[in-house]
Amino acid sequence: MNEQTEELSDSSRFYRLVQEVTARLVSARGAEIDAAVDDCLALMGGHFGVESVSLGGISKSGKLTPALRVWGRLPPRDKSLAVDPPPGPEMAAQFCREGSFVYSRLEDLDELPQYQEHTRRMGTAAAVFWAHRDLGSHVEGMAISSTNPKVWPDDIVDRLGAVGEVLFNALYRRRADLELQQAYDEIHKLKDHLEAENVTLREEIKISFQDGELIGKSHAFRTALHQAEQVGPTDSTVLILGETGTGKGMIARRIYQQSGRKDRPLVTVNCAALPATLIESELFGHEKGAFTGAVDRKIGRFELADGGTIFLDEIGDLPFELQAKLLRVLQDHEFERIGSSTTMTVDTRVMAATNRDLDMLIAQNAFRTDLYYRLGVFPIRIPSLRERRDDIPLLVWFFITNLQTRLGKTFETVPPRVMDALTSYDWPGNVRELKNIVERAMILLPGPRLELCNAFPGHHAHTS
Repeated sequence: MNEQTEELSDSSRFYRLVQEVTARLVSARGAEIDAAVDDCLALMGGHFGVESVSLGGISKSGKLTPALRVWGRLPPRDKSLAVDPPPGPEMAAQFCREGSFVYSRLEDLDELPQYQEHTRRMGTAAAVFWAHRDLGSHVEGMAISSTNPKVWPDDIVDRLGAVGEVLFNALYRRRADLELQQAYDEIHKLKDHLEAENVTLREEIKISFQDGELIGKSHAFRTALHQAEQVGPTDSTVLILGETGTGKGMIARRIYQQSGRKDRPLVTVNCAALPATLIESELFGHEKGAFTGAVDRKIGRFELADGGTIFLDEIGDLPFELQAKLLRVLQDHEFERIGSSTTMTVDTRVMAATNRDLDMLIAQNAFRTDLYYRLGVFPIRIPSLRERRDDIPLLVWFFITNLQTRLGKTFETVPPRVMDALTSYDWPGNVRELKNIVERAMILLPGPRLELCNAFPGHHAHTS
């Protein structure tokens, strides 16, 4: 009578355990599932009075597979256990055939000497393995291990089946939640990337680029173009040096169009046009809430240029405190968004340009020497317009030809004195200034002869 009462007590305790485990796991969501599974394994360990309860598997060759979840401490597995053949193919076969494997003491394994020795080394004296599902190469299931001999109740496997089903279903649900979240994150990332790329492409389209503007017969200018053609097909970092208005941006685009990345984005950043407080976010992005005003996550220009090319114009104006972060991207292709500890990795070709004297900035401790050498893998110097005066007539007629249609006027001649005045001027604004002067003169005159009039500061030529 006492034994029946004790058995009923054991059964009722187990059924309460099943109810508690089920209630915890059914209501758990997301990361709560992990904690709930751990709690339930601990409850089972306490219920059975054992040292470990684990969810894992065994390969059909007899090797244990890595555990999915563990409560307690699994017996140590030293290198001596890596025997060949594996220690438990016979046990695995019985496990797969009968859906369970039970032993209460080491002597129960006399017919499986290889596995018996393996188990002795592990320090396990009694265990129950319950099979949940056959995955072909291995079987998933639950293991309850004891370091001391233990008599297992006859219905232990059936009881394990009830709990095991609930536990594994919870793990599958958690796995599905993670896969769904990963898929959602990837979709969100792609959406952000596409939106940012569209914005950038619209901005790039606004930039007028005509390859014909890169014209000239001077040796200095043809040398620069030849260097651009040499480095274009490579992935090397390029540093373009030259005064304002010499065409550094157009040289950068010539290099980009000849590269293997021409079908990927060309992302341009003007380091001088952005406030120092915003340029880090512009280059590397930020997470929502990273700073006041960061109401949404922002993808930085480096991330947007992944697989493509980034052109850092006016690099000499980059704040000194950001230069180390840029150096890291150049060296390791890694960075973190502001407000994030996650390291991003990008494959981006870098081109940079500046009109400033970097050697002087280095002497003033305003520019890092290591960054200068990293950027200057392939320097290209664009000559100023006063260094290529023979190209001025070619450029003048190029601008006239291209502006006539837009302005609705025709110009057939440029008097020699006008051309002389243009070629003798020093052009501090270089090609950009020349283009502006020609356009201004064409707006002020009806044609067909180009005169400078008031279009040229300091020049008082007039039509006659």
